Amino acid sequence: MAEIFTLPNIFTLLMLIMLQAVLGFDNLLYISLESKKVEESKRKKVRVLGIGLAIFLRIGLLFLLVSLIDLFQDVLFQINLGEFMRSKFNGHSIIVLFGGGFIVYTAMKEIWHMISHETLSEEKGAKKHKSANAVIAMIVVMNLVFSFDSILSAMALTNEIGNPTAELTLMSIAIVISGLLMILLANKVADFLQKNRMFEVLGLFVLFIVGIMLLTEGGHLAHMSFFGNEIVPMSKTTFYFIIVVLVIVDIVQSKYQKKIIKIEQAEENKEKNQSNFAD
Repeated sequence: MAEIFTLPNIFTLLMLIMLQAVLGFDNLLYISLESKKVEESKRKKVRVLGIGLAIFLRIGLLFLLVSLIDLFQDVLFQINLGEFMRSKFNGHSIIVLFGGGFIVYTAMKEIWHMISHETLSEEKGAKKHKSANAVIAMIVVMNLVFSFDSILSAMALTNEIGNPTAELTLMSIAIVISGLLMILLANKVADFLQKNRMFEVLGLFVLFIVGIMLLTEGGHLAHMSFFGNEIVPMSKTTFYFIIVVLVIVDIVQSKYQKKIIKIEQAEENKEKNQSNFAD
């Protein structure tokens, strides 16, 4: 045990926790938005159960990846359509492509639902909710999709330790701690989105970009190319830059909208006062 918790290994553990926290932001956003599909009284329970189950499955996925890492990297099949498209799919690329496609579909569906006329009628009447078990299942599945790359990154980070037992122990501890932090933050993020509904739209567009990033990464892993042009994965720097720009635009637009409302109200009050004075 003393050989595992040496000073360098403790530093590596802290780095692993930070890595899981940073890479888990998009997962946290998905959990907060997905949990809104159940009744309000069950939302916290759904988030806790979903993330709790995902913690155990993440550890299982960790041991599976350590044992079968080569199987996920070996080419499973190819799709070649002349100059139009070439690709070599492996297990890793299929998982990432599936996750990215599903997230893009979910974000677009929620955005469309938000701007459709059905939303108003649902708010006036009884809103349809999904079953808690269905939402928990989706949270667990997508948590595993999101965790695939973070586990591979963690394996690369601990590769220099040279002690397989220490590597698995540190990664397992990091997964548990980051999962507990996610449970605490999921409720806070969900409450924030509930109180600030305008940021929910921002969250959906962030989720959409996350899906695009996963699609480009999956396409790169599958060595996909169209007309001889290979798909290049979106860099994390580009991703975070887009997020920052979206947040700034949303804040500026919100302040500008409030300013316009105040000006219009002031003009309406001025016109009312002039008409009362004329009477």
